[in-house]
Amino acid sequence: MEILTERLILRPFEDGDLPAYAALNADPFVMQHYPSIYSTEQSTASIERCRASWDKNGFAFSAVLDRETGCFLGLSGLSLFAADVPFAPAVEIGWRMVPSSWGKGLASEAARAWLAFGFKSKGLDEIVAFTAHPNMPSQKVMQRIGMQRHSAYDFDMPSLPEGHVLRPHLVYRMTRAQFDQG
Repeated sequence: MEILTERLILRPFEDGDLPAYAALNADPFVMQHYPSIYSTEQSTASIERCRASWDKNGFAFSAVLDRETGCFLGLSGLSLFAADVPFAPAVEIGWRMVPSSWGKGLASEAARAWLAFGFKSKGLDEIVAFTAHPNMPSQKVMQRIGMQRHSAYDFDMPSLPEGHVLRPHLVYRMTRAQFDQG
């Protein structure tokens, strides 16, 4: 399964993606809004979870490649979010890109393609996006792709301790009707 956009190839992770994916997840700058960087083993496990999601749900976080060069740019996709929060289970959209791709609209381009896939191909009724409160770049992507802030869904990430700066999360959402109108 591949999704092609003007500048990107979106496809499930392959074994050859691991070195670039592990480097992305080990970059403290990229991971500044996550509790910690990932080890290579954690990145390997993440890819395996994505593969299992493809098999079970027909979608997952996936590799993002430059369409012209084939270079790995990051991940984007849809994932089933089932943490202990009031709106779960829900399908979330997410992205994590290499710094050299930031500021070029590539995360937004990938996310728009995943929204279309989720609503048109998978028939989803709602897709959510969330991020830690301080992560303004991701919030801007959510706004650019037409998602609406939905404060009633805001939550504290259950896996983070009370008082952790990344515990409070803001939620954006889009319904299929909003997507169809846009």
